[in-house]
Amino acid sequence: MTLDQGRRKIIGEMEGIYEAEEARNIAAMLIEYITKLPRLETIVRRDEKLSSSQEGHLGEFISRLQNHEPVQYITHEAWFAGMKFYVDKNVLIPRPETEELVDWIVKEWKAKNSSAKILDVGTGSGCIAIALKKQLAGAEIWACDLSDDAISIARMNADSMQAAIDFVGLDFLDEKQRKQLPHFDIIVSNPPYIPKEERQELKRNVVDYEPWNALFAPGEDPITFYRSIAGFGKDRLNRGGNIFVEIHRDFAVEVKRVFLSMGYRSVEIRKDLQGNDRMLRIA
Repeated sequence: MTLDQGRRKIIGEMEGIYEAEEARNIAAMLIEYITKLPRLETIVRRDEKLSSSQEGHLGEFISRLQNHEPVQYITHEAWFAGMKFYVDKNVLIPRPETEELVDWIVKEWKAKNSSAKILDVGTGSGCIAIALKKQLAGAEIWACDLSDDAISIARMNADSMQAAIDFVGLDFLDEKQRKQLPHFDIIVSNPPYIPKEERQELKRNVVDYEPWNALFAPGEDPITFYRSIAGFGKDRLNRGGNIFVEIHRDFAVEVKRVFLSMGYRSVEIRKDLQGNDRMLRIA
């Protein structure tokens, strides 16, 4: 089997599971991973044959894809802000919308105060914290998460990218635990915000594999996490600082109301590239 035949086989086996463009991208990622060749080179060398070992891996990976396992968990690779992160079932796969949140922070703060002190709440793979550290090199970055496994993965990613970050394992919803954190100029979070009743609407590659405690809002209130962030910010956000959060597209107004009701002076809603209300900046 040639590289090109392998690519076509993956695409064919994904019919009915993924849209055509996504299937093509998954196929390119897998061929690149199996051959350890850059993507452009896999195209140039498309008529070369896969080894028997490579064909065996291809068959195994196709079976896993047919069970709706995300390709990022198969390869343990996910790209974010131009960097390759290790990911597994203990952390969310980074999304492009979250890159937009990072870009907003960098544009707002790079000229304003590149030595800002920043807290990333619910860091997961560490993608937000690490991306901010790489683009705001003078910033002091802290990152917290409830999951010890997530903290281990985030620390591994930070080490591999030579990003100095202070990681703290804690339950941010526990007021006593978060009191151990200092004051910050920026608080950023992509918290769990999907209501549990939307579980049936999600694709299997998300709901069957990604960690539920990072996807679904705790309890019955989908904006619980934002209330905790707002309360923490009133006590630990430095004067002139900002809170940046990613939000569910249907709850922008409700989340905005939470912050305004707690005395914050301004809340800006920003849409993502798909036109959905996706981010807030609070001052």
